[in-house]
Amino acid sequence: MSVSVTAADWAAVLPVMVLGITGLAVLLADLVARDDVPRYAAILLAVVGTIVAGVLCYQQYGTQYAAFGGGFVVDYASVIFEGLVLLATLGSVILYAAIGDKRHVAGAIALMLWSASGAMVLAGAGNLMTVFLGLELLSLALYTLCGMSERAGAREAALKYLILSSTASGFLLYGMALLFGATGSIALASLSNPVLASNPIFWIGVGAFFVAICFKLSLVPFHTWVPDVYEGAPLPVTAFMSVATKAGVLAVLARVLLWSLPPQHASALLLPVWIVAGISMIGGNVAMLAQTDLKRMLAYSGIAQIGYVLAALAGASTQGFDAALYYFAAYAFMNLGAFAVASMLSSDREEGALLTNYAGLAYRRPWLAFAMSVFLLAMAGLPPTAGFLGKIFILRTTVETGYIWLGILLVVGTAISLYAYGRIVRAMYARASYPVHDAKPFVPLAAVSAALCAVAVIVLTFFPFTR
Repeated sequence: MSVSVTAADWAAVLPVMVLGITGLAVLLADLVARDDVPRYAAILLAVVGTIVAGVLCYQQYGTQYAAFGGGFVVDYASVIFEGLVLLATLGSVILYAAIGDKRHVAGAIALMLWSASGAMVLAGAGNLMTVFLGLELLSLALYTLCGMSERAGAREAALKYLILSSTASGFLLYGMALLFGATGSIALASLSNPVLASNPIFWIGVGAFFVAICFKLSLVPFHTWVPDVYEGAPLPVTAFMSVATKAGVLAVLARVLLWSLPPQHASALLLPVWIVAGISMIGGNVAMLAQTDLKRMLAYSGIAQIGYVLAALAGASTQGFDAALYYFAAYAFMNLGAFAVASMLSSDREEGALLTNYAGLAYRRPWLAFAMSVFLLAMAGLPPTAGFLGKIFILRTTVETGYIWLGILLVVGTAISLYAYGRIVRAMYARASYPVHDAKPFVPLAAVSAALCAVAVIVLTFFPFTR
């Protein structure tokens, strides 16, 4: 079967291509830039390219189009998730102003842009081939990025991420092969055929597919080594992984569970996913209590937060999808803001990742402590933050769709997390009992990033963008 490619098809993937070409431009600029400017030249080019891709993506809002024979879909969901990937890329690239050997910054930023291209392909994936292409494009660059640091643990993090990601890819390929065998098609839309429910190959294929998705979302019990990867990877890479990777994979999950499964059997097929989401809400929050490193803590926090997002998707309602999108957007701003604050307290040794470094921060750098408090309170779900409103939306959805037990687990998980986040806020506003030295007095780009994220977390509370 041949697929004719039109100008409209290329226009659909234009934001992805702009990001990929920007990565090449960053590398070329690094060849000609003077020795003292490569860091800022690379960051400036990446920021401009990401903003251009964002504008092109925004212009696609309201469009409904299946490009390349249905391989790449442009619709409301793809545009929003692509926007979240671009937001994560922008926030993470800026952190290289504070972190990283300047000789390697251009290479790292180029790899990050190509990895983001993969996440955007995932966001618009319309068939199994595009899902695998996007996932591998996203992951291959991340293997290298995790190891691009002289810090102890960076190589180990890269190896652990390689093993985790390869395991997920194995399950994904196995599931795809079975689904193709059951349906005779690679289109995600072909999975909605009710006749498939009587085929055991289809059920096994869907099971393997969802195991791969749970690995990629770092849900319990598929989260092994994820906190180790977060701790060992460079700080900008950790920030990128915590949002962009999840945005791409969530887009695939939402497309499959909302629009591609046989409606009359979707509840039975998805029940294991909701159980995993419930365990993640409790497990992630409990594990946070014992952490002394901010990156490890945010790794466990991310596990719990994605559990909340999945709870919103249970029931496969439009209202739940909007609640999930809103909460994930808020999570993106909270997380990127917290990483921006950590980068402002760090040298290449990343002292800002240690929780002991936040003791008495309000007396040394009050605005930084205020911004960090906003992010932590939003993660805990306290008003007036978008985290609070997002959890209200999710609770309403779980009650209305009959998944009340997920709503109860969300409340219990939130109560547990209050102590974990609260102890950092308390430490920042108490006098330090030991001398604390901040590695950097001021990093303008990171400060602007933290300020914008703090404003967004508060403003989104009053202007929710749900339909």
